[in-house]
Amino acid sequence: MDWSLRTCGRRGHETFAPDEPDLRDRLTAPTPAGTAWRCLRCGDFVVGPPRRSGPADQAPEVPRGRLLRDRVIMRLLAAERVGRAVLIALVGALALHLRDSRAQLQQSFDNELALLRPVAEQIGWDIQGSELARGVNRVLDLSSTAINWVAVGLFVYAGMLLVESYGLWFVRRWGEYFSVVVTSVFLPLEIWELTEKFTWFKVALTAINVAAVIWLVWSKRLFGVRGGGDAYRAEHSEESLLTVERAALTENRARTPATDVPARDAPPAAGS
Repeated sequence: MDWSLRTCGRRGHETFAPDEPDLRDRLTAPTPAGTAWRCLRCGDFVVGPPRRSGPADQAPEVPRGRLLRDRVIMRLLAAERVGRAVLIALVGALALHLRDSRAQLQQSFDNELALLRPVAEQIGWDIQGSELARGVNRVLDLSSTAINWVAVGLFVYAGMLLVESYGLWFVRRWGEYFSVVVTSVFLPLEIWELTEKFTWFKVALTAINVAAVIWLVWSKRLFGVRGGGDAYRAEHSEESLLTVERAALTENRARTPATDVPARDAPPAAGS
């Protein structure tokens, strides 16, 4: 997939007219339909006035190619974090509701359990001693203070996920570090939950988190990996179309031979 063309098709071309004449000439071309400017994202020439103009040093940073693909992956991770934050916040709200209506819930659960017991006995299922019944009873036996702390912890975790999703969605460097640290802190807990009760849903969530940590550290050069932040910024600069055109312009100037200086008139020969 050509990520640059895909983005230009959705957002429009990112044309720019630099003030520097030599660089400006490399980004424009005359056509029968009018002057065309080169898109900083996909590299195509687009007829019409440029979207922006100014000194080349103040040109917008326009990600291209692989950088655009990485941005799509980060936004998918951000969307997954938002979904997870919403679910966790709903569980926290449910916990607070449980705190205020435990007596009614306990009575309803006991009534339903009594109705299901004859059916369970016929199929040989000890519903009273089942893991489901024990789990519900453990939750209903929690004190109001314990439920409050559980809800606070869930809301804090949901808030951390929202902060993480913001940093990933807007491709902030601090967001990448924050995502790796937060995800790594909770990975041991997720692995422990897998050992307690194995489900494919938990496996999928854990696999996503492990892959996200590895990918972010490697591709974004976090914590000094593959040259660290300096190498990451240099990589971004090298991908810029303006950087490429500047390098080509400098190389052309270096290859162009200097203009010959006219030779001075030779002195007249002796005796002439």
